[in-house]
Amino acid sequence: MYKTEEIIIAGFGGQGVLSMGQVLSYSAMFDNIETSWMPSYGPEMRGGTANCIVIISEKRISSPIITKFDSAIVLNQPSMDKFEKAVKPGGFLFYEESTILQPTWRDDISVLKIPAIKTADAMNKKQVANMVMLGAFLEVRPVVNYESVKKALAKVLPERHHHLIPLNMQALDKGRELAAEQLKHAVL
Repeated sequence: MYKTEEIIIAGFGGQGVLSMGQVLSYSAMFDNIETSWMPSYGPEMRGGTANCIVIISEKRISSPIITKFDSAIVLNQPSMDKFEKAVKPGGFLFYEESTILQPTWRDDISVLKIPAIKTADAMNKKQVANMVMLGAFLEVRPVVNYESVKKALAKVLPERHHHLIPLNMQALDKGRELAAEQLKHAVL
């Protein structure tokens, strides 16, 4: 567990950006850890830009508004352009490989490119790409207990989608595997 993790999750509306942040925050709540979740999205919602700031900390969180992050999870090029410079030196940047045309230029952060959409397509459910990304993040930055994620999914997903929780957990596992494989071959 980390003392404090400040995370930005960003992409287009409809990619599961906000729900990914909610799952992280609810997981922290189930772990009895301080957390805040602050969403931000354009008026166009689906297809427009969306991001959320998630802070997970062992101490009280004084403000949910921050401009520098320990980690960024990025799902589109406009978000890469906007938030790559906001990752603290020594931090982590996770990005979806098929939606980013120009990866980061930075060499003072650790970068993992995750084939989340390709992996979700192979599972015949493109909507779980966000859980693939979350799994990759949690493999590298285990800020919440894995078991808490399942409880959080039950809280975040509408009841009519609870039958998809096992598939979401499989996607989380696939993301963890992808990150673990990259970590074997990376110099972070």
